[in-house]
Amino acid sequence: MQRIPNAIQLTDLSSEELAELYAYPAEPDAPWVRANFVTSIDGAATSEDVTAGLGTPADKTVFMLLRDLADVVLVGAGTVRAENYGGARTDAARRRALHERGFGGHPDGTPPPIAVVTASAALDPGCRLFTDAAVPPLILTTATAPADRKRALAEAGGEVIEAGGVAVTPKGLLGVLAERGLPRVLCEGGPHLFGELLEADVVDELCVTTAPLLVGGTARRISLSAHEFRRPLHRAHVLLDTDGTVLTRWARR
Repeated sequence: MQRIPNAIQLTDLSSEELAELYAYPAEPDAPWVRANFVTSIDGAATSEDVTAGLGTPADKTVFMLLRDLADVVLVGAGTVRAENYGGARTDAARRRALHERGFGGHPDGTPPPIAVVTASAALDPGCRLFTDAAVPPLILTTATAPADRKRALAEAGGEVIEAGGVAVTPKGLLGVLAERGLPRVLCEGGPHLFGELLEADVVDELCVTTAPLLVGGTARRISLSAHEFRRPLHRAHVLLDTDGTVLTRWARR
């Protein structure tokens, strides 16, 4: 029987060994962008329009670890609305331990903020992003977005940041995050934001969970962009869970 190179049984790993596999580079001198997605076997990025329908225990384990490692969670406004995003709930003790080991995390255990990209500042000030968050969300918007919307989001507790004139570009948003000392970026979607980051060639690695499901339907892929491109990546590791879940990490450098 042919074996997958670098494949590891998830149950063979301790929590420390799993964290080491997903560790960020120590003290990155530029933004390091990691994306994380779950898909079905047939390539669907959602089931019934949300990602939760594809989740497995292994996916949840890695999802939480990646948040514990990150400085900031980057997401598009459409995904915030579709998935009813709240603030990141992380393990304070583990974030401190990860920081001490140089893997990521935070010295105080503080959760990473959610950074939302919305050129028009089109978010509901009463949504969970503002009402259910331990740290204020970062709203990455534009100078031309309606002033009343930006004011309402700031009054709701968000840190509203003009990251562009009429559009928020990958370079612009990563520059804003770097200025705030948030170089370890975890992008959780959606497909348009991820596609823009890929097209700009700023994605350093991609983590993909393949759930043992066939979905069919008209669900979208994990990336959508205006133009086709080719970005070669190498396989960093493959993890296998007993229920058939496959977790892969792909890196460009």
